[in-house]
Amino acid sequence: MNDRAPAPGGLALVQALVNTLDVESGADSLDTAEGRAALDVPEDGVAAARELRESLRAACLAHAGHPPHRPVAPLGELLARAPLLVAVDARDGSASLVPADPAPLVSRVAAAVAGAAAAGTWPRLKACEAETCLWAYYDRSPAGRGRWCSMAVCGARAKMRRYRSK
Repeated sequence: MNDRAPAPGGLALVQALVNTLDVESGADSLDTAEGRAALDVPEDGVAAARELRESLRAACLAHAGHPPHRPVAPLGELLARAPLLVAVDARDGSASLVPADPAPLVSRVAAAVAGAAAAGTWPRLKACEAETCLWAYYDRSPAGRGRWCSMAVCGARAKMRRYRSK
């Protein structure tokens, strides 16, 4: 669905998780062993991964100026469950947050969000405004005002609807 390049750095993980659900068709890659393996989600962790996914989607919608698509658990509460450590690189002294236990998805996502927030890239991860899509994309536009995951699909549909309503 998305014709944009993947999000940079750790945000690629967040984007991949949000995009495990195709809202239009209802297909959820977390229902498959291959989909779970791609994100290293154990079968007994699917419910938690879905809860995290929808809270992340709500944050991505907020980044694009849209209300949540449905009530979700607050993202901050979910990420607070993931202990992070400060890792300092001995070569250059740079520091970053890393998961205390990298196995749980929530820990990896928390580290990715913290890193993106520090880098100033977190607000650029958005969700498509099309209600039948809600696909996560990284907004690389200079002004940061991207609205759709794909101008060729969702953007064109929205513009056509506006044109026809006139």
